[in-house]
Amino acid sequence: MPFLETAFGKLVMTFGTAMVPVVELRGAIPMGVAAGLPPAVACAVAVLGNLLPVPLIMLLARRAADFLRGTAFFGPKIDWLERRAHLKGRIVRKYRLLGLVVLVGIPLPGTGAWTGALVASVLDIRMRHALPAIFLGLVIAGMLITLLTMGLIHLF
Repeated sequence: MPFLETAFGKLVMTFGTAMVPVVELRGAIPMGVAAGLPPAVACAVAVLGNLLPVPLIMLLARRAADFLRGTAFFGPKIDWLERRAHLKGRIVRKYRLLGLVVLVGIPLPGTGAWTGALVASVLDIRMRHALPAIFLGLVIAGMLITLLTMGLIHLF
């Protein structure tokens, strides 16, 4: 039996997919459910997988940006990314942690844990405050995506 057809393989696939930027749990939950995981299990595994890289992003994003800003090639790209993070961070700046929950919790393109961690890093929100807000946003997004996935399954 191939690894991805085992229950553990499906869990690993869902967890790993949730760690990938852009795809995150928005892609991992439907993939896990399609692979045969119960929706609640797929949601929980995707939330945990999506949360795993957040502390690393928050710890390393600012240092990497400061280092790369000094290069001719990456400097303008880093400046562009930071401007983009500041634009996305308007609601976060206004409402602080509630804004971070909303940014992560609304499952739209350009939102999610990776964006939330980058915005928190750019806005210098301490990790002990940002992690619970990002986690709560992931739980909200996970529930919405799970409900949407289940609705689509029943529709077809």
